[in-house]
Amino acid sequence: MKRTPSSVIVIILVLLAGLGTMALAAQDRYTVKLGKLSFADFKGYEDWKDVAVSQTEKQLKVIVANDVMMKAYRQGLPADGKLFPEGSKIVKIEWSFKKNPVSPYFVQVPDKLAAVDVIEKDSKRFPDTHGWAYANFVYDAAADTFTPEGTEPNCGYACHTAVASKDYIFTEYPKR
Repeated sequence: MKRTPSSVIVIILVLLAGLGTMALAAQDRYTVKLGKLSFADFKGYEDWKDVAVSQTEKQLKVIVANDVMMKAYRQGLPADGKLFPEGSKIVKIEWSFKKNPVSPYFVQVPDKLAAVDVIEKDSKRFPDTHGWAYANFVYDAAADTFTPEGTEPNCGYACHTAVASKDYIFTEYPKR
């Protein structure tokens, strides 16, 4: 019978312990919160329907919404004086961009993930902001983690008051 040297066993145990520690250290983004607003409130957003895209000087963004909000969009919201229903949720995924190196024509495509911004309508939880709560979760690629920006979930409310007549939502649903 052949015996495995104890040094080999020790090395294997150390490697397994190291891998286990790395797995435990990986962030579960759905545990990240900003006040009463949690990233977990938006679980599955990766499969939500596209509302629109936008581009700033430095970022490409896609705006997606849950079924509740998509139904309202299809019924013509945002519109002056009409309100999105409770449970409406929208997510803006932001990337830096780059020129697509294989496209036969000039086109910008997403590069590095920068942030995931979320908005939720729940008048019972967020009565002070007409039912809406806002949070920006900034992505750190080196650490593969999300961190809430700011200390209050309503930091976006001040900006969104510019579109109060459209129930505090900037993004319109373009014709398809």
